[in-house]
Amino acid sequence: MSGWTGVLEIAAAASAGCVGWMSWQAWQAKRDASARWAAMRRSAGLDRRTEKALSLNDRILKYLAHLSQTLALGASRPLLPAGSLSRMRRWFVEMRPKAGLSSDCTADGFLEASLRLGLAFTAACALLGALFSEYLLVIGALAGFVAGCSAPLRALKALERDRSLMLGRDLPEMLEVCALGLRSGLSFDRSFALYGAHFDTALAQECAHAQSLWSMGLASREDALRGLAQRYDSKPFRRIVESMVRSLRFGSSLVEVLESSAGQARADYRAAIEEKVAKAPVKMMVPTGALILPAMLLLVLGPVLLQLMEGL
Repeated sequence: MSGWTGVLEIAAAASAGCVGWMSWQAWQAKRDASARWAAMRRSAGLDRRTEKALSLNDRILKYLAHLSQTLALGASRPLLPAGSLSRMRRWFVEMRPKAGLSSDCTADGFLEASLRLGLAFTAACALLGALFSEYLLVIGALAGFVAGCSAPLRALKALERDRSLMLGRDLPEMLEVCALGLRSGLSFDRSFALYGAHFDTALAQECAHAQSLWSMGLASREDALRGLAQRYDSKPFRRIVESMVRSLRFGSSLVEVLESSAGQARADYRAAIEEKVAKAPVKMMVPTGALILPAMLLLVLGPVLLQLMEGL
């Protein structure tokens, strides 16, 4: 029996060594393939990653886009039945262009991402709460489910706010470029195309896309401009676009409209930044009251409490 035991131990060690060697070779091949693929993307100019790390909202939106593609290709099985939560689907369809997402991000991917993140956060928070007590397990599970399900929604709203802020920053520049082109004797189409061709902003890219739509005959100029305004949650931008459409339709002077709109847009952006700065001290009261104030009270009252305890 002892001889057979030694043989079995040697065979098990040899099998484990073979499995480990094969796993190491597979990992090496995968690493080399990933390095070659990254080098090919960099050489082709397709690697758009910036040096800064992705934020949590960026990772959630990236997961949403990946899940939408896998569901569309049938590579993943959905957890939710088809056609469920129609109100949330309509909300996502309305929010998607305002957040700057492409049509590749579908409502099915949004709902699936919300549910799967909710389940993942539920398991993680429940496991963390179970380390302390049963009550924290239940509370952690509920809090994790709510936080996970609402994570894609909060990411979309944060992206929409960032786009609105960038629009307020870039809109006066776009209007002034168009007004300068008109004063130089260029047409509106040429002035509008100059901004999209010579500026590297998100608004410039979308302006260039809208201009290409009506220049190729895929949409009328009025529809393309209105579609551009609908991609942002900004009522002033919609009013400016409507003023541009009316001036172009009736042949009235457009330069004064653009210059006055640029001044108003710059004043609105300045007011929004000042409001954001004014809210910073109020927001700092929460971490101050929750973290710094208890530590200060403990530092000040700690020796007094110790003396009272020694006296008792």
